[in-house]
Amino acid sequence: MYAIVEFKGKQYKAEKGALLRVDKIEAAPGSPLDIESVVLVSGETVRVGAPYVSGVKVSAVVEAHEKAKKIIVFRYLPKKDFRRKKGHRQQYSVIRVQDIIGA
Repeated sequence: MYAIVEFKGKQYKAEKGALLRVDKIEAAPGSPLDIESVVLVSGETVRVGAPYVSGVKVSAVVEAHEKAKKIIVFRYLPKKDFRRKKGHRQQYSVIRVQDIIGA
């Protein structure tokens, strides 16, 4: 059984025991988290919400906070002697799905 959840504007496939890398949330590691915006639930039958499935939520626990690999953002204008080099590391939170309630 799995569920498609919408969290912070992005959709994730949540299964029991799965680890999800989501955009950083302000919560301490070990704190519980409930996601109520469930778009689809698949079990014996498939239920699709319009826009969300009512009565279903996904419970999860925040595991850790991480940073992604560094990417280089390089801008230039040809023939103008313009060069800019920046680095960026996106911050993530790792959450573990504990259960899909109401499925």
